[in-house]
Amino acid sequence: MAFAGRAEFVARVAAGHLLAVLVAVAIEMIAPRPADAQAKFPERPVRIIVPVGTGGVADVTTRLVGEKLGAKLGQRFVVDNMPGPGGVAAARATLAAPADGYTITLLTSATAISVPLFKHLPFDPLKDFVPISSVGYSDCVFVTSTASPFKTLGDFLAGAHAKPGTLNIGTINMGSTQNLAAELLRSLAGANFVIIPFRTSPEALAALMRNDVQMVVDFPAALRSGLVDHKLRPVAASGPVSAKSMAIPTVAEAGVAGYEAKSWNALYAPAGTPQPDVDVLNAALREVLADPDLKRRAGALGIDTRAGSAAEMDMQMRGDIQKWSKVIEQAKIPKQ
Repeated sequence: MAFAGRAEFVARVAAGHLLAVLVAVAIEMIAPRPADAQAKFPERPVRIIVPVGTGGVADVTTRLVGEKLGAKLGQRFVVDNMPGPGGVAAARATLAAPADGYTITLLTSATAISVPLFKHLPFDPLKDFVPISSVGYSDCVFVTSTASPFKTLGDFLAGAHAKPGTLNIGTINMGSTQNLAAELLRSLAGANFVIIPFRTSPEALAALMRNDVQMVVDFPAALRSGLVDHKLRPVAASGPVSAKSMAIPTVAEAGVAGYEAKSWNALYAPAGTPQPDVDVLNAALREVLADPDLKRRAGALGIDTRAGSAAEMDMQMRGDIQKWSKVIEQAKIPKQ
């Protein structure tokens, strides 16, 4: 009897141990896996669709950032150029892709301008996209010819006040950032000068050399050759980035209170993209955009690389839409 009792006891213990193992396995199968055991984003290359052609400042900056992001996150960030009016082609392609973090896009201050400038913009940057982070900021520079008697912005504005309608500022296309920067100056300074839009930057600069226009406003990259050759005199910057790099006053510092016209680029994802993926990209961008090598290389293009939060970019987009809507309306620029 003692032997039989001992055998029964061992059998029961063994059965109990097996049941405990089975329960433990079941719990492991149904329990949520810890975050570090889940698939980490990104697991494959990420596509960045940009609304500009190759070789421009925004394109080159995005490629520099993509290169650094790839090194940081261990996956390639592939830039796909889709230029077109209003950034429509790039936006459509981004929104046609799954909202999974693997297709993102570059929206810019030009996107904010497009909202009031186009009659029917087929996307809403505030509803169809979620901001990841700003990438960089830049601004325009007002230049005269070194042969010009206008050595400061104040000189030019004084001339415009003295002889209304006789002085001209050249920009590129009507409704461009450069064109609206000139319109904002005319509005806030209360000066009567003529704004002449040209098809390209070289055409505007050629007109400046002929004295057909007495001032040009453009981004530093378009002005670099003339500045290096000392054919152009920078007299004011539309914002702090170029003011600092060129040691010139901002338009506000030159006497036009309340003036600021800055340009910016930011990475956005389609609405519905998982927040953890957006957070991964934001955290990586904060580190990448502070990298001294990247800041140096982007700085040579006139870009101040700087990361920001989603809330900051949402505020920037909303503020620029409102600001440029008023300028476009006051200037009576026809909708495209």
